Amino acid sequence: MATSKLIETTTHRLSPDRIERAAVTIDPVFRDTPQFECEPLSQALGASLALKVETMNPLRSFKGRGADFFMHENARQLAGRTLVCATAGNWGQAMAWVCRRRGWPLVVYSATNANPLKVERMRAMGAEVRLFSDDFDTAKEEARRFCADSGAVMVEDGREAAIAEGAGTIALEMLRTGDAFDAVLVPLGNGALLTGMGRWIKSHAPATRVIGVCAEGADAMAVSWREGRLIDRPSVSTIADGIAVRRPVPEALADMQGTVDEVLLVSEAAIERAMRLVFGTAGLLVEPAGVAGVAALLEHPEGLRSQRLATVLCGSNLTAEQAARWLV
Repeated sequence: MATSKLIETTTHRLSPDRIERAAVTIDPVFRDTPQFECEPLSQALGASLALKVETMNPLRSFKGRGADFFMHENARQLAGRTLVCATAGNWGQAMAWVCRRRGWPLVVYSATNANPLKVERMRAMGAEVRLFSDDFDTAKEEARRFCADSGAVMVEDGREAAIAEGAGTIALEMLRTGDAFDAVLVPLGNGALLTGMGRWIKSHAPATRVIGVCAEGADAMAVSWREGRLIDRPSVSTIADGIAVRRPVPEALADMQGTVDEVLLVSEAAIERAMRLVFGTAGLLVEPAGVAGVAALLEHPEGLRSQRLATVLCGSNLTAEQAARWLV
């Protein structure tokens, strides 16, 4: 385990004004997603839980919001450059989608054990996918080396403010309905989703608690946030590849200061149970990272079940084999 100096908190770099601009500039195909309370799910949980469903778009995840807004904000500076990203799969799909629309080259680095469905989709959208190591963060380091050697531009999820601001439009839509929530449960990986949503919520509904959710087997972001310093883990162990972070992004951790009230950890058993429950009650196929908020309610019911809650179902890219294994 590696540590570094305390994270310094400065003026918040994420802007509610830019989140509001993103809400009208990102592609409509990613906006105004369904939001509702599934009564059978709430009854099974013993809680009032609103779902924001981010799986009904061409990418089957929320990542298109941030990728499209990042490209909108930086298109002039990036024109003609080769772009590079590292991904467990969903972020790479989003980058492939926005780069294909502009005819720009994209090189994606993923681990050799990345979800094959996600890898296939990235390649189908024209990205050059390079599989390196069996560890996501090692693949990310290789992507950085390639950029240093080639002059290509690294676009890192969690590091670029516009990506988080694009994701923050989910919270804007969530609150625009007029619903009031005591707490919002948000999956926590590299941090763009949690910090973008948290920034909007704390600006417009400051009494609402913003709760991040990590897998127990990938707790680097949670522990780093709690201790106020960057903490790397030597490895991760979770089926939730979308939140399987062992090396936190410093900028995202800084963005969590003042926007996040709590971070909870959930077990693999709770994640699998949440997937089956969402599928059985709401009829929705959601990948492990995408149900982290539901898993948190299953595992930490104390103090939550009496509240008005909301969560984001943020991805549904499962292979047929994974669906058969986890949903039966």
